[in-house]
Parts: sequence; structure tokens; C-alpha cells
Amino acid sequence: MKRKLRHPACEPCSLASIVILLASFLLLSGCETPGGVSLGGSAESRAERMAQSGDHGRAAGAYMGLAVDAIGSERDRYTLLAVEQYLDAGDATRARTAFRSVPRPASGDLVPLWTTNEAALLLYQGDADAALNLLEPLSRQPLQRRDRLRVEALRADAFIQKQEPMRAVELMMQRETWVTDRRGVENNRARLWQGLLVSRPQVLRTAAEQSEDPVVRGWLTIGSLAASTGQQGVGWNNGVVRWRSANPDHPAIAILGDLELPEHLLLEYPRRIALLLPLSGRNASLGRAVQNGFLGAYFATASGLDDRQSIHIYDVLAEGGASAAYAAAVEDGAEFIVGPLLRSNVIELANDILVPVPLLTLNNLPDETLPPPGLYQFSLAPEDEAMSAAQRAIGDGHGRAVALVPNNDWGRRLLTSFTTEFEGLGGTLLDYRAYPPGKQDFSNEIENLMGLTGSVSRYQRLRANIGGALQFDPRRRQDAEFIFLASDAAAGRLLKAQLKFHYSGDIPVYSTSSVNALDGRSNADLNGIMFADTPWIIDPQPWIEHLPAQFAEHWPEERRLTRLHAMGYDAYNLIASLYAARGGTMSEIDGATGTLFLDANGRIHRRLAWAQFQRGETVALPRQEGIGGPIRDMSDEGEIVMPGAADDSPWDVSQQEL
Repeated sequence: MKRKLRHPACEPCSLASIVILLASFLLLSGCETPGGVSLGGSAESRAERMAQSGDHGRAAGAYMGLAVDAIGSERDRYTLLAVEQYLDAGDATRARTAFRSVPRPASGDLVPLWTTNEAALLLYQGDADAALNLLEPLSRQPLQRRDRLRVEALRADAFIQKQEPMRAVELMMQRETWVTDRRGVENNRARLWQGLLVSRPQVLRTAAEQSEDPVVRGWLTIGSLAASTGQQGVGWNNGVVRWRSANPDHPAIAILGDLELPEHLLLEYPRRIALLLPLSGRNASLGRAVQNGFLGAYFATASGLDDRQSIHIYDVLAEGGASAAYAAAVEDGAEFIVGPLLRSNVIELANDILVPVPLLTLNNLPDETLPPPGLYQFSLAPEDEAMSAAQRAIGDGHGRAVALVPNNDWGRRLLTSFTTEFEGLGGTLLDYRAYPPGKQDFSNEIENLMGLTGSVSRYQRLRANIGGALQFDPRRRQDAEFIFLASDAAAGRLLKAQLKFHYSGDIPVYSTSSVNALDGRSNADLNGIMFADTPWIIDPQPWIEHLPAQFAEHWPEERRLTRLHAMGYDAYNLIASLYAARGGTMSEIDGATGTLFLDANGRIHRRLAWAQFQRGETVALPRQEGIGGPIRDMSDEGEIVMPGAADDSPWDVSQQEL
């Protein structure tokens, strides 16, 4: 499997920096004066108000403006305050540039400010050890309260990065004793919570087993549950109930209260589940891939359930067909049934039963078919990806499109889905061309779509009128802002190259997961194409990020079927939500195949993740809603705070995630 790269715009979300790049809204109120100094003129007051309101980018610019007019240590102070604001805005590039202009102070009030900025930049780079080398000596010195709080928070961030969460919890608990206001305490706990969410579940579980402090152990236990479930699903809901019972007075109770857990879902889940898959015959490999993903989700959840579920797996072919397999599962006492996988089996089943037991099929019925009550449909429908392309393009500011699709049923379905969504959002499809699948030369389709034929005709007429040779470069149409491309990887490589040859290589191209073959080949011929795909492949969420590599290690023969691993994983997690919904609304699920939501006809839809081919590699693109900045962490200034007992706590670094 190719190394997953991250788009530069996503840098603040990497593990190396996510702990210090928490949502800035957490501490917007209660922020104190940066730098531990009194405010000077009105310009500095305005910069501080911007910082307190969360407008960190403008605050940084204001401080840099003040630095331009200052000299000596005052200029350095303003610059360091600007660096803090750039970091709060998630702009590490400008922060580094500004920071390089300030020499390291040998002594004085600027030493903590310079050191904490340097440490934060090192954490952005993922160098937690270097950050701690700067922070540890400072932590043993008398400091102003504001500097003490910043030092300890960054030390905790560093230990989170080092996967030493017990140490981080101890530091943040000690830090809480130095905070004097209620909001500051809440923010301290929120910051700790965010750190736990990006830690590895197994590391948190191991640390909890080692801790002798019940409060520390409680943080680590609930953090492990949250990190392993993504704070969703039956494992999370039931785990929280059990954790609350065991930790009735724990400080994290307030955090859980803020999460607004759906109380009506707690403890509601089917105890006996049936899984209907093709496990023999020519589609057996597909069934096994789904089964592996499904069981992976079950084992990740089972420890959070009071009553263990039982999973019974039926081979559809061996049972004599989908209807027979369903009947056998009902007779065996199944409370919820998942499958079958093949569309022909889904159609057979929908025509033969009244669905006495809720059923989640792993493929869709034809659009004109009305499903019986209790039948839900979940598939990796390419139509969702085409709709996602329309949404992404509109979000990127593109309102006029042309399309290239294969001349087959699959291409027509994607074109219809894309056009319906795109024009429904206010866009305009200017033109499209359908190319013959299996063809090698797409010159005619591209020239006609991009208006090159007309350009050549105009040249020929002009040449005939003049009666001599002319210098000529064909000019493509200028009204199209992007191309929607539906193709597999083989056709995509040819089409991308021929678009460039036909003077259209500069126009953005949006595609679907089919262009990402997962065949181990370089994707250099596809460079520049943006495409929708499952988060499992592009950019797994923290609670599943270790799973794709583990699945690839244990089932290397299923590498090209890894989307079915993600589908099986999500199918299991959908069960509890659908079971509790009882035909009503279902809360969205942040799943391995996308953000999942249920429509009125019982069909599950997906919102996809996005990536781009760059230098032959898959690079995750940021979500369009943007990226938050880090916490601004200020408290009362002026009071000297000494290091605490948490600084001497041990940590066993020998434990590794399985």
C-alpha cells in the first residue's frame, strides 16, 4: 500500500500537531493579555481584542505591524506575540518565518515567550523530544502564571505526541490546580480531552491498567473508549453508561455532559446478528473482504457491551439462495440481519419476504423498486461519489462544467447523478461526451468537448482566405471551469494525458474512486486529478487509522478489495443505530466509507473524503469547512507558580500498541 501523504493545507491536522491545534473557540472568553505585560497604546489593545475574539490571523498581522515601528526588545516582543497568533491560526509557515527574525534571548521576560514558541513549532514538526528538551528546564523555574500554564500545556501536548498519555493526564491535572476561574478549569479539561482523542486506544488502555490514581485511570479509560469508537455507535453509548457508573464523581463527567449523548439509544442493540454473504463460488473473495471488515468492527466494540453479541454467518450459496439464508437466520433467532451483498440476491430477497426481522442489505434495489418496511439499503454506490464531485466543485467556486463519461450504463448513471446534484446547487453542465470503453484514442471526444474542432475550422478558413501559412495554436473553450471525469484508472491515465495534449491540461478534473485503482502502480499519469473515495483509504479517522495497515498485513490478497473492508466495518456500526431508530430518523455516522445518513426510503447515503494525485501519490485534501486553530491559553498574570509533584511522575515507555 502506498504511503498516505497529506495535502499541505491539512498540516495542522497531523498527529504531530493536532494536540496543539485544537479548536480556538474553547478559550475565547477568559483570555488574558499575551506576554504577561500590560497593554500599551490603542493599537496593541486592538490586537489583543482580535486575539481574544478568535481572529488570530488579523491579530498576528496587527502585532507584526507594531513590530515594524518598534525597536530592540519591544520589536522582538511584538514579533513573538505575532508568532503565537499565527500558531493559534494554524499558520505554521508564517509563524516560522516571523520567529526566525527574533534571536534567542539570554535572559529576561522574553525567554519563556521565545521558548514556548520554539517548542510549539517543534511540536508542529512532530519533534516532541526536542520540544521537551526546551520545556523541561523552563518547567523547573519560577514563572509568571501565564507562562507556567503555557509551558505545562505544551509539555502535555508533547507527551501526547510521544504516546505517553498517563504523563500528559498527570500534567494537566496539576495544571488545573493553577487555574483560578471556572472557565479556565473547563478549558483545561477540554484540552486534555482533545489530546486523549488523538491517542492510540491500546496505549490508553495499557496506561489505564498501570495507573494507581483513580482519577488518572478514569481519564485514560474513557479516553480509550472514545478513541476506539469515534464517540459513536453502540460500543460508545454502552461504554459511557458503564464508565459513569464506575466513576460517578470524575471530572470528565462534565465533558461527557457536553457531548449530548442520545439517552434513548443507550443499551438498545440486537444481541443476535446474522450476516449473509457469498463465501463460496466466484464471488467468495468479495464476501470474505466484507466479513473481515464486519468482524473487525465487532471486536473493536464488543468490550463496551454489557451483553456480548453473537454473530452468525451464512453462506448464501450454500444455503440455497438469499431467501433461504434469510429464513434460516430468522429461524435461528436473529434479531437483525445484514446482507446479502450481490444485487441479484438483494432483488430476490426483496421480492420474496415481508422482512419480519430488520434487514440491512449491502447493495441497492433498482431505483423504481419500493422496499418493504424494515429493509434498509447500504452500498458503495458510485452515484454518491458523483454527487460528492458536484458538491466539491461548487464548494471550490466552480459553477460551469463539462463531463467525460463512458458510453455504458455505469457512465450514464454517474452523469445523471452528477448533473442532477450540480444543477440543483446552481451549477451549469455546459456539455458532455460519452467515450467508448476500451478505446485508446479519445481525440475526437476531447476535441469536440473542449471546442477545439471549431478552433481548427476557424484556422482553416482564415488560412484559405489569406492564401498562406499561419502560426497557429488551437484554443480550447474558455467557459468551462472544470471537467467531471468518470473513468477507471486505465482510461483515466489515457484521458489525462490526452487532455494535456489537446491544450486542456490546466483545467481542474474531478472524478470518483474508480480512478484510484489500488493496484500498486504509480499514479503519475493521473497527477492533478481530484477524486472522492472512502476515508478508510484516503485519510482514516483516528479511531480506525491503524486498521487499513493491519488488514493489508493479514489479508494482502484483499488489497484491492479494501473498500469492502470499510463497508463491512460500517455495516456493523449501522446496526445499532438502525435498530434503535425503528424506522425513524438515524443520527449521522462518521464512518469508514464516509459520513453516513439515512433517507426517507431507507437508503444509506455517503459523504466522501477527497484526495488528489500528486507526484504519483495519493494526497488527502482538506475538508472544505476549513481547519481550526489551536487553543489560546491565558490566565491571570503576575503570580509566580512553582513546578508541581506531577513533574516527578514515572512513565513506562516499553508498552507498545499491538
